[in-house]
Amino acid sequence: MELPDIFYDRPAYVETASGNKVSRNTVLCGSQNIVINGKSIVREGVIIRGDLANVRIGRQCVINKEVVIRPPFKKFSKGVAFFPLHIGDNAYIGEGSIVNAAVVGSYTYIGKNCIIGRRCVLKDCAMIADNTVLAPETVVPSFSIYSGSPGLHTGDQPDCTQDLMIEFTKSYYQHFNPNK
Repeated sequence: MELPDIFYDRPAYVETASGNKVSRNTVLCGSQNIVINGKSIVREGVIIRGDLANVRIGRQCVINKEVVIRPPFKKFSKGVAFFPLHIGDNAYIGEGSIVNAAVVGSYTYIGKNCIIGRRCVLKDCAMIADNTVLAPETVVPSFSIYSGSPGLHTGDQPDCTQDLMIEFTKSYYQHFNPNK
């Protein structure tokens, strides 16, 4: 299935030397601690909290509208400690999702309006269905599908998931074009 073209206003986005397309309407707190590796898209209304801890985003990721990405934390008797958040390559995060995970693996799909609890680990090729709420410290195995509230294992991804996600994120990037 061919993706439709998605048009954006060129002045509303910054295109970096590595090919990232980042909306000017994105809040990047602590931008010195945020690394986006290349050819990724960060849509409008996204909040990335690099002021809390390092946030690393892989190549060819799509972070859709109104997503909040914040590093996970752990409470101790003397206070709170934040830990780095790593998102792998070719990951997709749907509109309105909140990601508080420790790791989001490569080739991972997170649907719309999901809440990924603190210190969750999503292994490579995992899928989180729309409107899923993952409890803190949930580990989602590779090739699993989680859905519901609380998020539970409801199925498995095909073996070709890596190829499908590479194709999907590449196609999304190619169809994300400025208005004529």
